[in-house]
Amino acid sequence: MKIVFSRRCLEYYEPWHPESPVRVREAYNFLKDKAYEFIEPTPASYEDLLRVHTASYIERVRTGNFYDADSPPYENIYEYACLSAGGAILAARVNGFSLMRPPGHHAGRSGRSLGASSLGFCYFNNLAVAVRSLDKPSLILDIDGHHGNGTQEIFLGDEKVRYISLHRSPHYPGTGLRSEANCLNFPLRWNTGDELYLKTLEKALDQTDMKHVEVVAVSAGFDAHGNDPLASLGLSTECYREIGRKIGSLNLPTFATLEGGYNPKDLGRNVHEFLQELEEKL
Repeated sequence: MKIVFSRRCLEYYEPWHPESPVRVREAYNFLKDKAYEFIEPTPASYEDLLRVHTASYIERVRTGNFYDADSPPYENIYEYACLSAGGAILAARVNGFSLMRPPGHHAGRSGRSLGASSLGFCYFNNLAVAVRSLDKPSLILDIDGHHGNGTQEIFLGDEKVRYISLHRSPHYPGTGLRSEANCLNFPLRWNTGDELYLKTLEKALDQTDMKHVEVVAVSAGFDAHGNDPLASLGLSTECYREIGRKIGSLNLPTFATLEGGYNPKDLGRNVHEFLQELEEKL
């Protein structure tokens, strides 16, 4: 399997911030000795971003003319965010995994989405940009510990997209409490654990009309892991292998982009387990 990665995504940081380059750097160091092919992304274009976000929001990110407690206007953040969105586009084209930052699933059309208090470390919605670039009937499966409120906002009512999210609740961003139209939400308690999580995932997939789906896009957050400090659902590393197996059993072209996962010691191993089983099924 191809992993999309650029060392440029490690350049921006604040020492206090949980979404630090350390997590992605350590994941890369773990994965680079495995049997993966690493490929370099190019930035998403303005036209790519405009398929998802408003022109005014893109301009605010480009100029740094915004304030967000979780997602600061870092120097050159527009370039880094474009590169991460471009990584998702490339992953979609090669059925790969984008190991890039910043993440994206909390970013709505105009930034903060569905009443959330912040952008949740996101700037552009990488997965949404990639799905729109493919322009195919898609299933988006969000396994991050947080609800992908930005992704839901962007695709709510879109007849070409089905969205599933399994996420911790009550928790940030406080959304995803119920299903709506083409968006199926499964809020879970902090101590859910492997067995209930996998049963819920199977239920979600069973409830989804896959008749016309041509591609599966995974918002691959790993912060539901038991050791994660931000959004744990008590999952084991082995659970990610089973998640990959269930997604792979759909027998459809699949790509994934990194969202959360804030324990650097576990992230690389969790990604590896997820990709190993997923790759075997593709």
